[in-house]
Amino acid sequence: MTEVHLHESQASSLPRVKPTPKASNIPGTFFYSPSDDGTDENLLILLHGLGDTHVPFSKLGKSLKLPQTAVLSLRAPQQVPFLYEDAWQWYPSFDTLGEMIPNPNPTPALQFLTKVVDHLTTHCKWPLNRIHLFGFAQGGSVAVEFTLERWKVSRASSGTTTPDSQAFASVVSVAGPLLTYPTLSTKCPTPLLIVHRSSGETSIPSKDINAFKKGFENITEHKMKGPKEGMPASREDWEPIMKFWSERLERRKVEGLYDI
Repeated sequence: MTEVHLHESQASSLPRVKPTPKASNIPGTFFYSPSDDGTDENLLILLHGLGDTHVPFSKLGKSLKLPQTAVLSLRAPQQVPFLYEDAWQWYPSFDTLGEMIPNPNPTPALQFLTKVVDHLTTHCKWPLNRIHLFGFAQGGSVAVEFTLERWKVSRASSGTTTPDSQAFASVVSVAGPLLTYPTLSTKCPTPLLIVHRSSGETSIPSKDINAFKKGFENITEHKMKGPKEGMPASREDWEPIMKFWSERLERRKVEGLYDI
């Protein structure tokens, strides 16, 4: 007769509801919302594009209603010069003549996000491998650059045996290529989803897709259909992104259940 062994499921040692980020520890303006279902097992950080603010992405994050997922929408740290409207940038993007800088330096954005994530992983008790990044255009570039930078820092501080738990849970870049050329001895294990159009301003050339392969070991590419520009708009646009998240979001076990 086959023996059946029961043991109680192990409850997570992390708090079910994470502390709210403090404005005094996050430079600039942001929007935070805990998970609608009362269990903060994942955190989705949203990074807007050039000339935008965190407000539209705040609404987007709430509308996604991802299970057991809190939302943090950040406003970029620098206001776009020469404009009188509420427009922000993650790093200097224009020269003194108002022309786009061809090879921008993302360092200010990486320093900004380092302060944010350090606060999230210490005061707010978020493990790095429960944090998911999503960025559009310039925000997408910052998301992938910061994912690689954090992985390099983790390896430098922990040695060559850095576990995957020291990497972000996932990163989605919508029309945001890398700004620098990756030089990693070990590729970043964070799963990456690249979303872009087949043509137009929100397309990513094949040479830039190849650059991702120098830094990430797990890459999925999705080309949105149609002539539209900008963010994913239709159900067809969002379906691959939602599928990507569904395969990577963690679920906390209900206390009191038993595993067989």
